Amino acid sequence: MDAFLSIFGPGFFGMVVIPLLIFLARVLDVSLGTIRIIFISKGMKYVAPMIGFFEILIWLMAISQIMANLTNIFNYLAYAGGFATGTFLGIIIESKIAMGYLSMIVVTKKEPTELIENMESSSFETTTIRAKGKRDEVGMVFAVVKRKKMRSVLNIIKEFDPDAFYSIEDIKDMRHIHMPIKKQHLIEHALTGMHRKKAK
Repeated sequence: MDAFLSIFGPGFFGMVVIPLLIFLARVLDVSLGTIRIIFISKGMKYVAPMIGFFEILIWLMAISQIMANLTNIFNYLAYAGGFATGTFLGIIIESKIAMGYLSMIVVTKKEPTELIENMESSSFETTTIRAKGKRDEVGMVFAVVKRKKMRSVLNIIKEFDPDAFYSIEDIKDMRHIHMPIKKQHLIEHALTGMHRKKAK
């Protein structure tokens, strides 16, 4: 440390090194906070507190440097910049993790048969009802899909009916998940083959 200070001087350490460490600490603890919130929303009650422990520990390290150097404006800028960067990075992390399932309702004035066939051919199971809109009858299509697959579903909907109304909600808990259609067919086919072998 003495050799470092002799080369760059104490001013460099206070104006560059400490603000940089504060910035990185804030980026890390805000990103961890985003992940913690995701895990809480998914009911992961054991993992979320562990992440919260490290999140607050890193935050305390950053704020202690701020309190020890109240006259250094660069520390304030680093703290605020780290928070903003951590928030942006947290949004990216959330989109990459994409955990859990989403509930989707699609309302279309067109006959939804083609939409149902397109979704089910892509392994998305649906439930459909007829409903009465303000003026005409509409088709309502319900589906539960993985967050990672949502973009594919939206492409199918927009290709079928660009004017279709849809709403998407996050699901915290489900009682039962239907098996994807393609996997179900494969298992049924395998079971049929086993029964045939036994019959022979």
